Amino acid sequence: QVQLVESGGGLVQAGGSLRLSCVASGRTFSTYAMGWFRQAPGKEREFVAFISPSGGSTYYADSVKGPFTISRDNAKNTVYLQMNSLKPEDTAVYYCAATVTPHYSGMNEYDYWGQGTQVTVSS
Repeated sequence: QVQLVESGGGLVQAGGSLRLSCVASGRTFSTYAMGWFRQAPGKEREFVAFISPSGGSTYYADSVKGPFTISRDNAKNTVYLQMNSLKPEDTAVYYCAATVTPHYSGMNEYDYWGQGTQVTVSS
């Protein structure tokens, strides 16, 4: 069982930056691939970024490629999402999730989810 706790969300002006963190419980964090997803009001949850268990492979949604960077520190059981050049359309609840599938995969492959952290970008 893995428990995930996100933090770092908040209110920021357009063009600003935020760094989200997700801390995982347990001693097997380094065996899980991690993903960030987001859900805006009235919309379906969507993929944002993926990172492999070692951190050697990453993948991004086209809408965030460039301004967003996913990274992880396996010694700290933590995955990060650095978000730069934020836009109002980035406003959403952001979730981290863990999967035993080591490569990029669909949302249904993720076994564990955090409770989410709200990101609001004002214009």
